[in-house]
Amino acid sequence: VQLQASGGGLVQTGDSLRLSCAASGRSFRNFAVGWFRQIPGKDREFVAGITRGATTYYADSMKDRFTISGDYTRNTVYLQISSLKPADTAVYYCAATTRYSGRDYKEFGYFGQGTLVTVSS
Repeated sequence: VQLQASGGGLVQTGDSLRLSCAASGRSFRNFAVGWFRQIPGKDREFVAGITRGATTYYADSMKDRFTISGDYTRNTVYLQISSLKPADTAVYYCAATTRYSGRDYKEFGYFGQGTLVTVSS
């Protein structure tokens, strides 16, 4: 499966943003999909995931402002981010795994190229 992340950009504190992860080659129904983010100099951090059974789950610190959803007719998974903060500035990656779910990026075998989100103060 090939993944294409998009939707990043330069936004202001308090704005909302929706990131998209489009899959090609295979249906997302066969995968769990996760969103990760990476701040320069830090490890890749799990944000949210959607299981092969379409159940959503989140990192504890991400539950309030992040919403993951899937549109299987479009073979696309979204990450909605609200009330953006400068600390959210990062490259956001989507990833897929044939496991039922995952939180560690090492459990995911497929990654998109990342989309940069920059939040200005």
